[in-house]
This record gives sequence, structure tokens and C-alpha cells, in this order.
Amino acid sequence: MTEPAVHEGQLAPSPGCPPPHPAPRTPSLVLPRDSCDAHCHVLGPAALFPYAPDRTFTPLDAPKEQLHALHAHLGLTRAVIVQSSCHGRDHSGLLDALRSGDGRLRGVALIDETTTRAEIEGLHRAGVRAFRLNFLPHLRTPPTRAEIDSVLERVDGLGWAAQLHVRGEEIGALGDLVRTLPGKAVVDHIGRVDLADGQGGPALRSLRALLDSGDVWVKVSGVDRVSRQGPPYADAVALAAALVAHAPERVVWGTDYPHVNITGEAPDDGLLVDLVERIAPDPVHLRRLMVDNPAELFDFPSTH
Repeated sequence: MTEPAVHEGQLAPSPGCPPPHPAPRTPSLVLPRDSCDAHCHVLGPAALFPYAPDRTFTPLDAPKEQLHALHAHLGLTRAVIVQSSCHGRDHSGLLDALRSGDGRLRGVALIDETTTRAEIEGLHRAGVRAFRLNFLPHLRTPPTRAEIDSVLERVDGLGWAAQLHVRGEEIGALGDLVRTLPGKAVVDHIGRVDLADGQGGPALRSLRALLDSGDVWVKVSGVDRVSRQGPPYADAVALAAALVAHAPERVVWGTDYPHVNITGEAPDDGLLVDLVERIAPDPVHLRRLMVDNPAELFDFPSTH
């Protein structure tokens, strides 16, 4: 894989937005056919797809070509591109990326009460199959119940999942919200739980209770964010593996590339792929995690 290029119009990045790993290793794990990176981002390039004026951070550009090259290097043939808050409600970059995917890409949108039904239907035709609700204060003011209801009204009938981006201490309050959602909900990045509390902490008890409800899924992405130990993130990998074993039919995995708003250097995405074998050591669970579950959650064509 070649080192990411510096693009014309590149803006100075915010702290916590390092460049991607310069030389991710070639994974030793051979992934199943149609394996999916269920959480990644396309950012800019700013010269073509400007960042929102009211953004809370400025990333380095990470255009679709960079993401496609990474996925080819890692052995991933499907992906779910999540609209980043630095682009706000302007989905031009996401739509451009989805058009380049030849049916292998899906999207997650950021919408609000200003988004029209016509815009949402256009996003659906392009491959968007979920909307994200950000509850993290570094990204935006958490949505009110009225704002959430407005979003639900706009996506009614499309079958989109609700993607919930929360911190561990907020997971316990999600039960009431989840019960009012008309479809599936997926919690990002293992709920960004604090592993200082251990696997028996209140956040993880709440997360398991949500999984047991049957309508909630978990992305076992972001082990590098959750770990308190650093690479190879053994503590967070053990947690991810426990969740996969607990509910193998409702878990998906993603790289979280290009790793914005983090502490320290960006992780090696090749290492993250190899860790999937520890997260899902059972071959049946591995196929569910990487192929079957993302196909169900994000409406990819059946591979059977």
C-alpha cells in the first residue's frame, strides 16, 4: 500500500487527528469472501467536498481512493461509510463515494429536521441504510427527544437502522430510547465503555441487557479506542470476543478508518484485521461477524 497523498486544499488537522498508519501490515488472516468493514469514513478532500463551517474538528483528508486502496490491501470487499460530523449534513462526499462502489458500499447518514424527505430518498437510492445519532459532546450537542422524533418521521418506512454513538456511562439510559425505535439499533465502538470498570461494570451490564432485547446490535470496532493497554489491545479484544460469543447474530466489525479524534498515533489497520481472529475464533461466528450480519443490517445482497 502506498502512503496517503497530500491533497490540494488540505487543511491543518486538529489535535487528535493523526495521519493514518504509514504502512499497515498485510493481514495473515484470510477473510471470508464478501467481508465487510462496517464502520469507516471518507473525509474530503476539502478542495472538492468542504468541511462544515461549524465543525468541531478538522481531519486530514481521507478520500475514497485512499479507503478503496486500504480495503484492497486488507482483503475487505464491502464497506459501510459513516457520514462524519465534520461534513455536517452535506452528504456530497458520501454520495460520491457510494457511487464508486458498484453495489459493494452502504452508507450511514447524519440528518435532522432540516433534511427533506426527497433528500433522504435520494440517500436511500444511493445505498444509505442507517442514520447516526451522536451523543458525544465533542461532536455536537446531544439530540433532544423532539429532534430524534423528527428524524424518525423523515425515515419512516425505509427500514433504516439507528446507529447510536454514545459513551459508556450513557448506555444505561438507552433502553427507553431503543424501545421507541421502529427498527434495529446498533451501538458504535463497543459503547466506548471504560474498561477500568472491568467486564462486570454497569455500562457493560447495560450493553449486554440491550443485546438481550433482540433489537440491538453492537459494533465491535474501536478496540484501539477502548483499550487501556495499547497494541495489540488485549483487554478490549477480550471484551469484543465476549460480546461476539454472547450474541453472535447481532455483532458487526469495522476498522473506524481513518481514526479521527483519538489519542496518540493511528492504529495499524492490518493488525486490526488480524485481531478479528481473536474476536471471533469460531469460524461460524467469524462469518456471521464479517459477512452475514452486515449483509442483514445494511441490506447487502445475499451471498448464499
